[in-house]
Amino acid sequence: METVQSVLDTKGHDVTTVDVAATVTDAVDLMSERRIGALVVTKGDKSVGIFTERDVLRRVLALGLNPAETSVADVMTATVACCRKETPLRECRAVMMDKGIRHLPVVEDGRLCGLVSSRDMIAAEVAAKQDTIKVLESTIDELNEYLYTRT
Repeated sequence: METVQSVLDTKGHDVTTVDVAATVTDAVDLMSERRIGALVVTKGDKSVGIFTERDVLRRVLALGLNPAETSVADVMTATVACCRKETPLRECRAVMMDKGIRHLPVVEDGRLCGLVSSRDMIAAEVAAKQDTIKVLESTIDELNEYLYTRT
């Protein structure tokens, strides 16, 4: 059973964060620069929320707020679902589907140590299926070789 740790082993543990006092413009610039869809919001060394592309659309632009004058703290999602390194990926997928979210911070001992996304879940699932396909193809090849050498 694959866990969050297997995803982090592949993608790394880096998490891009933004300070709670930053403006939405600062956060959007950072997301654009890094080509990512979410930032973990911090106050000092403590995680206090998450800010995503959806927050920009629904809580800033849709409400006509000025991104340059709006702080991330005013529009971030403060109640954040999290997971741990040993959480099975199927549980992460279920939480994401149930809550309609695309990102889960990974927390160990109260410390942020990664971030997994729905894209990461899909990539892990595709990789696992490709591995299965390779094993099945190899088995078929071996069976064919066995059958053809007997005739």
